[in-house]
Amino acid sequence: MNTEETKNEIQEVVPESKLSPEVVASPSPAPFADKRREGGRPERKKNPRKSSRKEPRIRPEFDNKMVSIRRVARVVAGGRRFSFSVTLVAGNRKGMVGVGQGKAGETPIAIEKALRDAKKNMITVRTTKDMSIPHEISAKYGSSRVLMIPAPGRGVLAGSSVRAVLELAGITSVNAKLLSGSKNRANNAKVAVLALANLSRTQAQKSK
Repeated sequence: MNTEETKNEIQEVVPESKLSPEVVASPSPAPFADKRREGGRPERKKNPRKSSRKEPRIRPEFDNKMVSIRRVARVVAGGRRFSFSVTLVAGNRKGMVGVGQGKAGETPIAIEKALRDAKKNMITVRTTKDMSIPHEISAKYGSSRVLMIPAPGRGVLAGSSVRAVLELAGITSVNAKLLSGSKNRANNAKVAVLALANLSRTQAQKSK
């Protein structure tokens, strides 16, 4: 056999007529064409469990602010047992406010108890259209005394835990002054709530 004939046999191409229609119609795909993007990086598979949009956070009905937290001890036969006492103010900034206290061996549990107590002791404050109090009022709780005067357009002029009570109640124009020298933040918050509660009772009596 001549070398030229062998070369012709090697270079011989099968005609398209003898091939099956599936082989002729389907061209060979480029390698890694479906696994790569335009930038040349492989395409990552999306996790169906993870959603593209984050779910909106549900805002709680009542805002709260911690007024005081103390570590207290109880003397028992084996020594002393420590626990935490928490006082906080809760309100919806629309006229509802309350003060609660909670006590437990761990701080988160004490905060949860105090918030539950504040919701239980919630009061509704009667306010004016500009979110102020209608008239001057004073109150006394323990050794704490407070005086509240309407101050339209001047903002909240108050300190200590009285300011936290007024802000969470939604009052924006009032002047509050502690007339006592007590530094007990829990009592100062309670006397502020007591003053606002007396104010609501006064308004209810006038409306009748």
